[in-house]
Order: sequence, then C-alpha cells, then structure tokens
Amino acid sequence: MAEDLDLTELVDTHVGPQEPSGPRTARELEAVYDIPVTVSAVLGKATMQVSQLLKLGRGAVVELDRKLGEAIDIYVNNRLVARGEVVMVDDNRLGVTMTEIVKTDRQA
Repeated sequence: MAEDLDLTELVDTHVGPQEPSGPRTARELEAVYDIPVTVSAVLGKATMQVSQLLKLGRGAVVELDRKLGEAIDIYVNNRLVARGEVVMVDDNRLGVTMTEIVKTDRQA
C-alpha cells in the first residue's frame, strides 16, 4: 500500500561540515519548490549486443530483467529515490504509485 510521502525525506539535511539540523520544514524548502527535475520510471533493463539490436523490428519483444508485478524504480535527476507500481490514470495514460522511498547514506 502507498504511504504518504514527505519531501524532506528526499532532501539532504545538511551540507558540508555543519552539524545535521534534522528535517527541514516546508517553509525552509520553499526556495527549491520551483526548480525543475526530471522524473523517470524504469520498468526494467536489458543488455544486448549491437548486432541483436539491429535485428529488432516492428513487433519484436525485448525481455526485461523484471517480473510481472515487481516494483519499478523511480529516479529523480538520475538518482534512485523510490520504488512503485504502474497504475492507470485515465483511459489512455499511465502513472506510478510510489510504494517505497529509497534512503541512501550520502556523505557531502
């Protein structure tokens, strides 16, 4: 089941040698709200030789490294931040429901 997401979970809590100050408040994060980011949902990956790639044609099936129903990876600016599930938004659009935030121990 999807949980409520908190933007502060995706933002580093300190920069440089300063002491961590804990989670930022929404007001402290207002400066970054208008910065555009690229969000990508990766269904899976495949590796093949160029010769195999060139043989692909219309209707070809490329097998991915994920199983049906397995969580997909969600990247923000090429950084893995979450996992989720594909959902139907309306009759002809897909979306992603985030089911897990991926926490990383990054040292600045």
